[in-house]
Amino acid sequence: MFTLLKSPSQIISVSTSGKNYKSGRNMNDIGVLENHSIVIENEIIKDIIPNNSNNKHSYDKIIDIKDKIILPGLVECHTHTAFAGSRANEFRQRLQGNSYEEIAKSGGGINTTVQAVRKLSLEELINLTKPRIDYFISQGITTLEIKSGYGLSYYDEIKILQAVNILKKNYLIDIIPTFLGAHTFPREYKNDHKKYIDIIISEQLPFIMKNKLAVFCDAFCEKTAFSPEQVDKIFTRASELGFKLKLHSDQFNSIGGIDIGIKHKVKSIDHLEVITDDDIRKITKTKIVSVLLPGVSFFLDYGFAPARKLIDNGAIVALSTDYNPGSSHIANLNLIMSIAALKMKMTIEETISAVTINAAKALDVNKKVGSIEIGKRADFAIFETKEYADIIYNVGKNLDCMTIKNGQVIYNKE
Repeated sequence: MFTLLKSPSQIISVSTSGKNYKSGRNMNDIGVLENHSIVIENEIIKDIIPNNSNNKHSYDKIIDIKDKIILPGLVECHTHTAFAGSRANEFRQRLQGNSYEEIAKSGGGINTTVQAVRKLSLEELINLTKPRIDYFISQGITTLEIKSGYGLSYYDEIKILQAVNILKKNYLIDIIPTFLGAHTFPREYKNDHKKYIDIIISEQLPFIMKNKLAVFCDAFCEKTAFSPEQVDKIFTRASELGFKLKLHSDQFNSIGGIDIGIKHKVKSIDHLEVITDDDIRKITKTKIVSVLLPGVSFFLDYGFAPARKLIDNGAIVALSTDYNPGSSHIANLNLIMSIAALKMKMTIEETISAVTINAAKALDVNKKVGSIEIGKRADFAIFETKEYADIIYNVGKNLDCMTIKNGQVIYNKE
C-alpha cells in the first residue's frame, strides 16, 4: 500500500545521514525541506520527493497536509505514567517552604504513591493509565517509555509491568517498559537495604527477564535512594540477564552515579541537574545520552541542568517530561520544550533534535524511529502551522493536529 503525505509547508527531517543521533552543535541541523512530499509504503518511509513529481507512484491514499509542518513522531524517553493517587498535599507543603527531599525523608514522596498503587487492581491501574497515553498520542508522541517503580514489592512491581505490557499490546504506538524497582527503599525495608536489594537481584530481575516484562533496568542513584555501590550490584546482575540499562543520577547530589553509568555503558543518564564540570567532560567522551528533565526543575523550583555546557562540550542531549505525580506533574511535552528554550537556553532546533532522534537513542530505537529518513518507520507528528518555531513559541499549547504511526493515522484533531 502506497500513501502520499502531500505538500506540507515544511518537512523537519532531523536527518542524520545514517548516524542516528545528533551531538553538540549538530543538534542545530534539523534538515528543513520545503516543496517536498513523503511517500509511505506500508509502514516504512519509501521516498521523499519534490512536489512536482507527486505522480511518481500510484497512491492508495493521499493525505493533504498543505500549510502544515511535519516532524518525526516525537519520542517520550522518560516517564512514570503508570501511577495512582495524588500528591497535591505535598505540592502545598512545598509552596509553604518544605523541600522535596525533606518531604521524602519524613515518609512522603515516592512512598506516598507506592501506597496508592499497592491498593489498586491490575485492571484499575490500566484504566488510570489509558487516558494519559491518549494525551501523549494527541501531542504527536509515537514512542513512549513507561517505568515501574511505584510498587516496590515483588508483586506490585510485576503488576505495574504487566499493566504496561497489556497497554503495549492495545496501542499502536511503541510503548517501552522499564523496570525501576531501585527507585527508593520501601518503608518495610527502610532499615534493611540489603534484603530489598537481594529481592531485586534474586527474584524480580530474573522473573521480569524470563517473562519479557521490561526492556530496561533503571535505578535512582541519590543520597535519599541508592548508593553507587548498590546500583553497581544491581546493574551487574541486570546486565548478566540481558537488560539494557538507564540511570537516574545527579538530581540533587553528585555522589558518583556518572562513573557507575559509564562503567555499565548505560544508554542514558537522566536528570543531571547538579552534574559537575568534570563529569560533563566524562559523559561527552561517551555515546551515553544525557536526558534532561526541565519540568522537574520548574515544578520543584530549583536549578536547571546545564544544557548549554553539555551541548557546547559535544554531548548527546535529549528532553523528556519525567511525567510523575511528585516531582514533575507535567504531561505536556510542548511545555517542556519551551521551558528548555527559555530556561536552559537551548535553541529551537536543539529542542527538536532532543525530543526526536536523541530521545530515540536514549531508548535504543534510533535506527528505526526519530528522524524522517528513507527506510525508517513512517512515524510522524503533524503540526498546524507553517513555521516550526511556532511549536516552541506557543508555550504549553499543543499544535499537533495529526499523529501517524507506522503509516496509520492514529490521532486526528478534526
